[in-house]
Amino acid sequence: MITTNDVAKVFDTVLSSPGMSELVKIDLKISRKNVLLLNHVIMRGLTLENDDSGLLGSLSKDDLSELRNLSEECLQKAGLVELNQKLATLSEA
Repeated sequence: MITTNDVAKVFDTVLSSPGMSELVKIDLKISRKNVLLLNHVIMRGLTLENDDSGLLGSLSKDDLSELRNLSEECLQKAGLVELNQKLATLSEA
């Protein structure tokens, strides 16, 4: 049986392999609905950053910050920043 430590080692190996830090350009066209959903999934995953059993647990603070910035940039490009903030306040209540 594979342990959580083994999983973390595999993720760390994959993320540190040559070329993984290179920037890639992705031309992506998705609906605003999917931008909101993608942002929600990313932000929810980032709340699990202290979970050492998965991929996000093995990322550095810089990598997590970059992922958060990507999510925010997608919202901004789709013109959904204000809507997302209002939805977040609704879900908090």
